[in-house]
Amino acid sequence: MTLYTLKLIIVHHHFRPGGVRRVIELATPYLVSQLPEEVDGVVLVAGEAPDPAWLKAFRASLHGTRVKVMVVEAFGYTSELATHGENLERLVDDGVMTLLRESGRGPCLIWAHNLGLGRNLYLSRELTYTCRCCCVPLVVHHHDWWFENRWHHFTGVRERGFRTLRAMASAVLASSPLTCHVAINQSDATVLEKHLPGRSGWLPNPVERPTPPTQAAIRAARSWLSQELGDDAPVWIMPSRLLRRKNVAEALLLARWLRPQAWLVTTGGVSSAEEQAYAQALASGAQKHGWRLRLGVLHGDEDRKPPVADLMAASEAVLITSLQEGFGLPYLEAAALGRPLLARQLPNVAPDLEKFGFKFPQSYRELWIDPSLFDWSAERARQVERFAKWKRLMPDAAARLVGKPALLAAGNEPCPVPFSRLTLAAQLEILTCPIELSWDRCSALNRSLNTWRKRASAGRLETSPWPRSATRSLGGRRFAERLLEMMPTWRTEDPARDAGQAAQREFLRRKLRSDCLYPLLWDGKP
Repeated sequence: MTLYTLKLIIVHHHFRPGGVRRVIELATPYLVSQLPEEVDGVVLVAGEAPDPAWLKAFRASLHGTRVKVMVVEAFGYTSELATHGENLERLVDDGVMTLLRESGRGPCLIWAHNLGLGRNLYLSRELTYTCRCCCVPLVVHHHDWWFENRWHHFTGVRERGFRTLRAMASAVLASSPLTCHVAINQSDATVLEKHLPGRSGWLPNPVERPTPPTQAAIRAARSWLSQELGDDAPVWIMPSRLLRRKNVAEALLLARWLRPQAWLVTTGGVSSAEEQAYAQALASGAQKHGWRLRLGVLHGDEDRKPPVADLMAASEAVLITSLQEGFGLPYLEAAALGRPLLARQLPNVAPDLEKFGFKFPQSYRELWIDPSLFDWSAERARQVERFAKWKRLMPDAAARLVGKPALLAAGNEPCPVPFSRLTLAAQLEILTCPIELSWDRCSALNRSLNTWRKRASAGRLETSPWPRSATRSLGGRRFAERLLEMMPTWRTEDPARDAGQAAQREFLRRKLRSDCLYPLLWDGKP
């Protein structure tokens, strides 16, 4: 006989397509089945209503468990809200109290996503504070960090009252006996565990190896792509939203070098206003120069278009050229679907994937560029100006930790530089060069590409086998077990007073090193 029931309350700024939503949809059914108490219901809380088709599928995955949607507009990104200042703070406070009343008289668990992104610090501060005061267990699931190449938001953050690094840490990394902070890669988790022992951990994203799409579904997806693109040329696909950190221009350069007749297609469109200029610059360049680039094929009315998995299976290759990722779910999705993958090796992601047994034969650290392909002096001047402006956004304590960008460290004398370390203006300049010219000048700098080019032209790019151990390590069941092992339970001792401050200081030292600096991400402009 069940003596009491529990409500699972899931909080996020939004349920737009992306990695966070994917984690929620994969993991929630396992959490519901494995929680020690009977789950009375799941409450989805966000600043906007989820897509109806997604919500319908989410409800079906829970096999009868009640799902309630609670929309609190003030929980969205503050930069996208019409309300500001004290009024917004009050609306957030009211929303948090309403959220807690959803638990009724019984216990609840709050699973909050991406508070560390810093896009609504009122919510981060109020939720952690109220849960502490009301003795409500809270799992703070960090997918991204505000201090990781997002300093262009800091001016707005200061205007909303969070003027110091201490205030930021108090909101994002608040420590209490019933709060657990989890990170999705081991590199970040190591910092959390050092400063918040017993109240933090590593929670790699759940990955369910999907049943491969049927041949009929793949043919339908390929036919749909042909109609969208206007021909039957090969498709190389980027399964992602249209964000600067996805480094789309690098994927386009790779595709043009290795498979000139192929289309580069991104699945998602722009999901925030600050990415609009970047998307427009890419689209304008493609239209002007005839690049085979199609952005956001699934943007809008997703339920009427082929699923991402079908499009990936129907594509010749998958590309991931991101500058930063928390976990790297598309790497594994490509392996699960048996599609060849070309991908940048990210230092916080590659070791975790290797630990799970994955090997990616077409991965690379950087794409090196001959300096004769762009105006070195103009690019250096751009970077000097933007880098100085970017540092001025930071408090002095953070600015003192910043390393030197790769191109500026090279000095005035032109030399090979990674494509990822250039501004969009220089990247587009390189793309306008005749493709055989840029290939001739850069192929010797990227020797592995010669082999990949031969494989691509012959249709023999290598795939990444799915390790048997990955199913055990990364499945939804194991994810739920890990999360339950970390579940915050009452402890009489409080964490160290400045534990969150100390963790943030160490994060800043790591995230502001030279190898973490990318001009594309220095401000809100392309």
